[in-house]
Amino acid sequence: MSRIKLVVLDMAGTTVADGGLVEQAFGAAAEHLGVEPGSADHAEKLDYVRATMGESKISVFRHLFGDETRAQQANTAFEEAYGSLVDAGHIAPVPGAREAVERLRGDGRRTVLTTGFARVTQDAILAALGWQDLVELTLCPADAGGRGRPYPDMVLAALLRTGAADGVREIAVAGDTSYDMLSGVRSGASVVAGVLTGAHGADRLTSHGATHILRSVEELPDLLAREGR
Repeated sequence: MSRIKLVVLDMAGTTVADGGLVEQAFGAAAEHLGVEPGSADHAEKLDYVRATMGESKISVFRHLFGDETRAQQANTAFEEAYGSLVDAGHIAPVPGAREAVERLRGDGRRTVLTTGFARVTQDAILAALGWQDLVELTLCPADAGGRGRPYPDMVLAALLRTGAADGVREIAVAGDTSYDMLSGVRSGASVVAGVLTGAHGADRLTSHGATHILRSVEELPDLLAREGR
């Protein structure tokens, strides 16, 4: 088995506990576009948001609202609402996440944080947690061509930008959503770990390609060490 030299970690739900802020921010965005809270339309759209957790948010809004103008309006409203919740102190690290990242780095593994949010929101989260210097590279969909998950682009961009590994089999990916799993599988990563601290449960993570299921990202360093990776 290849030694893991590059670890690509999702943020919200995996290393960052946001307590359902995505759904709250979506509610603000939907209302901004005239979707009535409590309506069948609202419920249907919220179900789609839940099903596609981890995907680039602008892609989600393009699906939900059709034309590009409305999608951009929804995305702007979402990012503003989420940013306000972050500024109000409604996020925290997943317990043990920072320590896990520090241990991964101490084990000689390069580590990258990725998100489906826009750069402005990702930076706000990093600043709120004091994580600006925790890893050498952070990526949002726009940094890797704009498609985001479930495409493998951010994982492959992490490989190309860090030069940390000789090939994709030396990559581990961890996340809490089915789209995180698909992104890892499609990138060719040999470890695709689903964590149970976020949006999706073990069955869904496994059905979308998880090679391992962990209670938390805190367990990832031990997993890699135990498997001699």
